[in-house]
Amino acid sequence: MLRVNRHQSQVAWPWLARIFITLAILVALAVVGMLRWLVVDLPTPDRLYERAAAPSTRIYDRHGRLLYEILDPHGGAHTPLPLEEIPSSCVDATIATEDASFYRNPGVDARAIMRALWTNLRGGEILSGGSTITQQLARNLLLSPQERAEVSLERKLREAILAWRLARTYDKDEILTLYLNEVYYGNLAYGIEAAARTYFAKSAAELDLAECALLVGLPQAPARHNPLENPKAATARQEVVLGLMEKHGYISSQEAHLAASEKLHFASTPFPIKAPHFVMYVRGQLEKEFGLEAIYTHGLQVHTTLDLDAQDTAERVVRYRLEQLADTRSGQPPRNVRNAAVVVMDPDTGEVLAMVGSPDYFDPLIDGAVNATAATRQPGSSIKPITYAAAFDTARPNPLTAATMVMDVRTAFVTREGAPYVPQNYDHQWRGPVLLRQALASSYNLVAVKVLDYVGIEAMTELARSMGMTTFDEVGRFGLALTLGGGEVRLLELTAAYGAFANGGYRVEPVTIARVEDSQGQVLRTWRTASGSRVMDERVAYLVTDILSDNLARASTFGEGSPLRLSRTAAAKTGTTTDWRDNWTIGYTPDLVVGVWAGNANNEPMRHVSGVIGAAPIWHDVMEAMHKGRPIREFVEPPGMVHMEVCADSGLPPAKLGGATYGQDPGQPAIQPCPRTIIELFIQDTQPTQTDDWHQLFTLDTRNGMIAGPDCPPQFTTKRLYTLYPAEAQDWARRQGIPQPPQAYSPLCPSGPTEGAKAQTASSETHRLLPSGSQQISHSLPPASYPLLLTSPDQGSRYRVSPEIPRTMQQISVAIRLTDGVSLRQVTLLADGRPLATLLRPPYRTLWPMAAGTHTFTAVGLDAEGNELRGNSVVIEVLE
Repeated sequence: MLRVNRHQSQVAWPWLARIFITLAILVALAVVGMLRWLVVDLPTPDRLYERAAAPSTRIYDRHGRLLYEILDPHGGAHTPLPLEEIPSSCVDATIATEDASFYRNPGVDARAIMRALWTNLRGGEILSGGSTITQQLARNLLLSPQERAEVSLERKLREAILAWRLARTYDKDEILTLYLNEVYYGNLAYGIEAAARTYFAKSAAELDLAECALLVGLPQAPARHNPLENPKAATARQEVVLGLMEKHGYISSQEAHLAASEKLHFASTPFPIKAPHFVMYVRGQLEKEFGLEAIYTHGLQVHTTLDLDAQDTAERVVRYRLEQLADTRSGQPPRNVRNAAVVVMDPDTGEVLAMVGSPDYFDPLIDGAVNATAATRQPGSSIKPITYAAAFDTARPNPLTAATMVMDVRTAFVTREGAPYVPQNYDHQWRGPVLLRQALASSYNLVAVKVLDYVGIEAMTELARSMGMTTFDEVGRFGLALTLGGGEVRLLELTAAYGAFANGGYRVEPVTIARVEDSQGQVLRTWRTASGSRVMDERVAYLVTDILSDNLARASTFGEGSPLRLSRTAAAKTGTTTDWRDNWTIGYTPDLVVGVWAGNANNEPMRHVSGVIGAAPIWHDVMEAMHKGRPIREFVEPPGMVHMEVCADSGLPPAKLGGATYGQDPGQPAIQPCPRTIIELFIQDTQPTQTDDWHQLFTLDTRNGMIAGPDCPPQFTTKRLYTLYPAEAQDWARRQGIPQPPQAYSPLCPSGPTEGAKAQTASSETHRLLPSGSQQISHSLPPASYPLLLTSPDQGSRYRVSPEIPRTMQQISVAIRLTDGVSLRQVTLLADGRPLATLLRPPYRTLWPMAAGTHTFTAVGLDAEGNELRGNSVVIEVLE
């Protein structure tokens, strides 16, 4: 066992003491050195109120006309308020949100400082945020712009030292007063008084709890929570502030709820400015590009793309048309539409020539300061052209064409949640077989949903994103209603997307700034206006344009003299949301693309206003005014397009029926069976190759109207042309009263089929003549492999038995239809495996008395040869 010599131990301790003392001195010197390094050039707290004069930033239109001059907010109308004149709601909201321990802490948050130190020691990133009110004030007013933008441990520590000094130089109320008068609330508003006048056109003393909560939520991210461009984000942030106020005991839960439900009206106190929404939009771009400090100190000279003459014209048209809609003296019902927005853009360069965000920026009754060109709204049917463009894309397998026939008949789709979705047309009418040209031009909803179901939501949203739409990122949240306007968009972005149709398929990026110079005239940056990347085949862009400019194709919905018709060729599409909250018209020529939205900024529904009544007249007037004096330019058809004659209902080239085919003199000229043909436009190699087989001649016995056998005397026969619709449209055809060919041979004709074979032969002959429907598309549910398809009830439907209605009157329709080429001898409809009805001829429909529970319906039939055919199963739920 080792023993330590006592003398050696006595000698070692002085050396250890010296080492510890030396280390302590070194650590102390290091700390002192670090502190001196951190504070050597720190400004003193008494510089808090110092301001330096700086040249102002000026924003000009494209011709050099002044739109607005941005002055230093502290050099003119900036009026600091004493704390007692600031509403207690604003004071309490600020403390609860920014620094709940404000009156207790020494100016710094020790936990945040330790967290920053620990993160730095671990080699991690120093994150901003969590600063006290005093720290924010020190950072914003005492640190240089360069240091203020840093995210580092050094900056965090220097900020904390400054805050600690401030807390010992000024009392808490002085610091809070200065903060409320200096903090940036966005949109060039420094201080609570400026913010109140910028957003609500009132003084700070007039602010209520809801307004205070909204303003207090802005400083952390003024651009992200800007209520004038993103009201939803601002409202969500307001609710966070109210929740923090409730958490810290400043308000009750009832007060928080009432404040959150209060409708706010946004406007600004009038001041000299032209094109205010455009100017504020440009100001936001300048802030992102150069920072706030540059706007106030560098004297930027900003030359924009705006044409002030075009802007004045667009504003004048908006006010005039809204006044017309508000006029009820001519017996018109009240429309309740107070707001509208317009974007005028060059489709080749993306330059924004006019931007009207509302009819009056300074009117709080209409939330005039909200820029509706940048706010997200539902586009209604104005999004449909993007769906069709995806469907026409020749890079995809089996692209659709303008002559693709789709059945506009009631169709149920199953949502991701398993519930039925049955789209309705705007007039609640079904039109049977329609071609995609008419379906897009006349805006048929059901067909658009079928087209989206065919191409897929991913393909459609991918194209939309490539065209510049930023609101279609989360594909999983969208369903088939997306093509009817189920996803929100920005007018500015959708107008730019239409620019790709106008310029032959190139992406259009909105450009609002041409160049920025400093106060000495040195160019700091220029914005390129070259064409973007190609986002679609030029032939697809031209095909969509050709449809949207086809006045006859849209006549069934809009008539031939609608506001969509200009004095020159123009393509246009309207949109109206189902709840009447949004009206759209977007259209273009080779020279300009113009987008218009009409509605109410507070989301109130309009009354008796569709796209062609609300937004279209504004679009028409703006387009006519903007093109005045311009030479007329037509859209140029690109190479690789084919013109072909097709039948107007089937979309297939007409067949020439020779007389010999139906027992006539072979020398007679061939018969054109299509009642009406059109010349359709196709992308090369997409035109149909199969000829029309919908329109066929039948030889009839004039004595009874039945099919005449081959040996029927000619004096008793006549020939009649029938249109044989696909199975999906046969119920529709019967309801329309469209004559159908007879189903049996005449017994009066000698040498005809035997009695036992008559009915079967007639049936087989009729179905042999049914059209193939090769150009038809169908929805994916239920599977097309079933020969019998249940059309009622819809899969996943829920019903409820009402105790107030007699049970005998509470019945559900159970119905099927046949797929093409199927002939039936009989069909039995089944509910929960038990027969409901056996039917021998169409319509194959019966009623089922509702009973509580989960129920399954299907059908079983026999074809003409006696083979069993089974239908798909549909499951529904009936609640008591």
